[in-house]
Amino acid sequence: MEEVKRQLPNASAVLILGILSILGCCFYGIPGFILGIIAVVLGAKDKKLYNSNPNKFSGIGNINAGYLMGWISIIISLIFTLFIFVFGGLAILAALAN
Repeated sequence: MEEVKRQLPNASAVLILGILSILGCCFYGIPGFILGIIAVVLGAKDKKLYNSNPNKFSGIGNINAGYLMGWISIIISLIFTLFIFVFGGLAILAALAN
């Protein structure tokens, strides 16, 4: 008899967090960074669970997509935050020089 595969516990949550983290990058990077970290942590936990017994679980596609979007949003958020600090600091230095 064929065993029914269960959905990974956080598959939908990781996908939703990954999507929201990409959208959160538009708000000065902070929400995207936070949601991206949560998506990556939950995704890594579920990937480990899936790799321990792949025949028992389904939903790895959602995990991979959310995990990847989480990493992308972390990188975009860090670049955006660095961009704001560098150019904000240059603007302050230029204002002080005048």
